[in-house]
Amino acid sequence: MRTTTIIVETPRHTAGKYVFDPVAQCYRLKKILPLGMYFPYDFGIIENTHAEDGDPADVMIITECITYPGVRILCRMIGALETQQKQEGKMIRNDRYIMVAEDSLVFAHIRDIRDFSRKHNQELKEFFINYARVEDKDLKSVRFVTGTKVQKSLEKLIR
Repeated sequence: MRTTTIIVETPRHTAGKYVFDPVAQCYRLKKILPLGMYFPYDFGIIENTHAEDGDPADVMIITECITYPGVRILCRMIGALETQQKQEGKMIRNDRYIMVAEDSLVFAHIRDIRDFSRKHNQELKEFFINYARVEDKDLKSVRFVTGTKVQKSLEKLIR
């Protein structure tokens, strides 16, 4: 299975969303999530990609390790949450890729997003819907996709 290096921006279980500031050459706090809301897994980006929202491709990284902003993790794709959102008056794609750390012992058996329970996946989907609401965005067509469809959508974003 193909692997990709992901850069962690925001560690799991934190309410702060961090982004890389290229001018200052460090990570900075972008926003704080509402009380009681936190990232269920590490959140990161794929370098040298350009999504329709203008940012690098977003990735939820599933790992048992404690990480911090800037850590690079070799991951394998297990699926994506395919979404559309309104930006500057038009609908754009803003998929969230779901990957597992290649070196994971706890999640080594997860090869496809459907290997998680339906309840887990529904809660993950709800996290992204609520996260978008915090940014005053309304996600549409929110659904999980797997297999070659995910890989093809990611390949379109590589610069």
